[in-house]
Parts: sequence; C-alpha cells; structure tokens
Amino acid sequence: ATGALRAGAGKLQIATCRSIAHVVAAAVPEARVFALAETKTGDIAASAAVEIAERAGQVQATLIGPGMISEDAAAQLVVKMLPHVERTTLVIDAVALMCLAKEPTILQSLDNRAVITPHAGEMASVRNVDKDAVISDAAKVACETAAEIGAVVALKGAETFVAAPTGECYCNRTGNVGLATSGSGDTLSGIVAGLLARGAPPLQAAAWSVFLHGRAGDRLAKRIGPLGFLARELLAEVPALMAGFGGKKNR
Repeated sequence: ATGALRAGAGKLQIATCRSIAHVVAAAVPEARVFALAETKTGDIAASAAVEIAERAGQVQATLIGPGMISEDAAAQLVVKMLPHVERTTLVIDAVALMCLAKEPTILQSLDNRAVITPHAGEMASVRNVDKDAVISDAAKVACETAAEIGAVVALKGAETFVAAPTGECYCNRTGNVGLATSGSGDTLSGIVAGLLARGAPPLQAAAWSVFLHGRAGDRLAKRIGPLGFLARELLAEVPALMAGFGGKKNR
C-alpha cells in the first residue's frame, strides 16, 4: 500500500477485514483504514462489495488483490463490485486476477480504466494455459490478453511486457533476479496505483511503474547484492528515481 505513497499519491485509504483493521492502522499510520465484513476464512466478504465500490468512486485509483487469500473469495468480491464502480481506475493483482478466469470480459465495462499485473503463473491461470506457453511467447500473450479483456496488461518476468488494448506494447529489461522476492509484485502494483492517482493514463502508469520497480531493484542489487534485499526496501528508492525523470538537474 505504501508503494502508492512513494509514487506520489496524496492520500492512502486501506480497506481490510474487520478483525485486523487495528493492526493495519498501526502498521501503516499514513493510511486511513476501513474495517469490512469478513468471511470465516479471513477474507473480505463479498457483501462488502458495494461499500468498496462506493469508496472507490471517490478516488482516482483503486488497487485490489494484494493481501487477499482465497482466489474464490477475491474473484467473487471483484465480480460483485465492478458493476457499481464509477470514475476510478482499477489495478488488479494477485488472487483478484482470478475474476478474469471466471468472467474474461468483466473489465470491458470500465472503458479502459483498468490495469492488471500478473506474473506468468497467474496469467496461465487466467487464460487456462500452461505456464511455459506464457513464458515462451510473453509479448504475444500480453498483447492478446490486453485486447481481449479491454485493459492494460503488465506481464511480469525477466522481461516485462506492458500492453494496451489499442495494440501498443513495451518491453522493460530493468531489474534483476532479486525482484522475485516475496512481496515484490505487491510493491509494483502499489506504484501503479500511485501514478494513476497522480493522473497518469493507465498505459503510462504501468510502463513507468515497471521501469521504476526494476531500477529500484538494480540500485539495491548494487548496494546490497543481487539476492537478499526485501520488497519493502524497494519503495525508498522510488522518489529519487522519479526525481530523475525531471532532467539532469534532479539527478
């Protein structure tokens, strides 16, 4: 969640299960935390979908998926929420991506206001194909998926491909093996949400985020080593990297 703040979002709100809301509030004091109904297994209940959608309609960007546990519960929540979503741009990651396995065209109603950030395994589940088939032709898979679902796709891997429904596709080669660490993908999706909140269009937000995420990993690898840095350490690198976008004076 703090990835959005590190990318420059002005305000952060976190919706989570009622039983852990106080813990999240203590862990992320910069955020306003909302407590939601939950299932017996510790997931946000589908009955909270309308409330989430109403809150999402008041902000520029909404990220859903990181921290959720059950694929079925996450998919049900997204499917129930989307018909009520207005205005905001969605970033969908982790188990929430399984909403596309259930309803492949569900994002088309958002009119290009969505970004998904799967790795190869998640993409294989979404498309019901073998993971190796995704890896072997990642650019094609990213482009085809973007066109089919009507959303920007950032297909993560050694090379990350960012594709738009309109046909544009970018390849990012920044980053290193250390970015495979647990939680790294969540930091990326948070950065995407932050840039969207600042007004970047979905394709631009996804492409910049992938580049920033990779460069942050490269800086940590140089300072710490290619393995052993933590996902949360990536975030402190982002503001300085973003300052570098402004030209030589800021580098």
